[in-house]
Amino acid sequence: MPQKLRDAVVVVTGASSGIGRATARMFADRGATVVLAARRAEALEEVATECRNAGANALVVPTDVRDEDQVRRLCQAAVEQFGRIDVWVNNAGVAMFGRFEEIPREIFDNVIKTNLFGYVHGARAVLPVFREQGHGVLINNASMVSYVGQPYTSGYVASKHAIRGLGESLRMELMDAPDIHVCTVMPATIDTPLFHHAANYTGRGAKGMEPIYPAELCAATIVQMAERPMREVFVGNSGRMLARIHAVAPGLTERLMARMVERNHLRDTPAPHSPGNILAPMAEWTGVSGNWRNEASDGRSGALRLGLLGLGLAGVACLGWHLVRERRPEPRWRRALPRQLRSRRRRGWV
Repeated sequence: MPQKLRDAVVVVTGASSGIGRATARMFADRGATVVLAARRAEALEEVATECRNAGANALVVPTDVRDEDQVRRLCQAAVEQFGRIDVWVNNAGVAMFGRFEEIPREIFDNVIKTNLFGYVHGARAVLPVFREQGHGVLINNASMVSYVGQPYTSGYVASKHAIRGLGESLRMELMDAPDIHVCTVMPATIDTPLFHHAANYTGRGAKGMEPIYPAELCAATIVQMAERPMREVFVGNSGRMLARIHAVAPGLTERLMARMVERNHLRDTPAPHSPGNILAPMAEWTGVSGNWRNEASDGRSGALRLGLLGLGLAGVACLGWHLVRERRPEPRWRRALPRQLRSRRRRGWV
């Protein structure tokens, strides 16, 4: 059944900028009560004012999601103030760039603590509330790299793969609670301050990798999932395309992604090593946009090049796979199967 958003109580972590800020404002525009969480209290107050100007109730709860006690207090504050929680959006996240062996251990560990354990802490806090009230939607904002890895961001990629796996496991455990839903959002490159805030140990400047999509597109997807929960949704055709290519040609996809990151995610200009906002929040870049779309040469042409290349690679890979399969003799164990099972095996049923 669709979730009615008017007067729903929605918790959004990482609400001080980027996707979180856009999502909070969009929920407020739909009449929901929003509970805003992030490390930057001043920026949260700005978002709360925008939400109240839209006619919504807004509660600010400064929270560092790495600390489970703080996340538990965030959940308690929402329940005490509004009586329930209808939607919880795990969104707080940080990014890093650098070769795996060159990233400081403290930076790598805190990326995992924020991106993965921050979501774990949110789920641990809110799922008992959902079970008690009999309903709720947990939305985990992951990334297209939940399916397809990329170089220089190993900690980020590992955390996003884990978030997708966490969602799958939770859905299985919640089969006895049909009105509690766990959704995973997988955006492609989104125009947010994430890359301005990222730790960087490559010696080169980082930027958004084309094609770049507006944060409002991701926010609209999250709001839609709150109304009509879905298991997993890509935001941006580039992520969906890369996942499909990866399914049939993982080796080619890895080489494609490595080349794209080298040419389009890192600048040729030097940049000093920086921990970014990993260990402590940055005062700068509290808005929704990171201005990456304005800087991009041509997002549409980038998407077109990616799509055409992806279709070509996928077509070649599928053709080669089918040719090899047709020429390969049928294994003895399969010839011994009953005709009905052999037919199902060909269709991928068993």
